[in-house]
Formats: sequence, C-alpha cells, structure tokens
Amino acid sequence: MTLMELGVSYRNQADILRHRIQFVEELPARTEEEAIAKRERLRLLEAMCRDVRDMAVICERYYDPTYRRNERYFF
Repeated sequence: MTLMELGVSYRNQADILRHRIQFVEELPARTEEEAIAKRERLRLLEAMCRDVRDMAVICERYYDPTYRRNERYFF
C-alpha cells in the first residue's frame, strides 16, 4: 500500500466519523446524564476525526517538499 492509498483510506475513515458525528448529534438526550454522555462522545469523535484528517494530509503530501508538516505529529 502506498502513502497515497493510505491517505485515501484515512479520508474514507474521516467520512465515516463525520457521519457518526451527525448521527450522534441528532440523538435526543432525555436526561442530564445522557446529555453529558452525548457531549463527551461528540468531543471524542471530533478529536478522532480531526486526527484522521490530519494523518490523511500527512500521508498524501509526505513527499511534497513544499508541504510544511504539522509539528503536532513530528518530534
């Protein structure tokens, strides 16, 4: 698998996560505990989606010399 193919795979996973976020946002929260759990789940899903999107960009542009890599993922 090439880095470009891996980047496409990451993008597909980010799409799945975005759909999951939309689904969770539409769920009703009947109690305060459910509302708290929903907010926490959304926070985690959004962080996962952001990380997967970032990894897609890194894989897709790894060999591009003009691309400035995100310091968050490189030491």
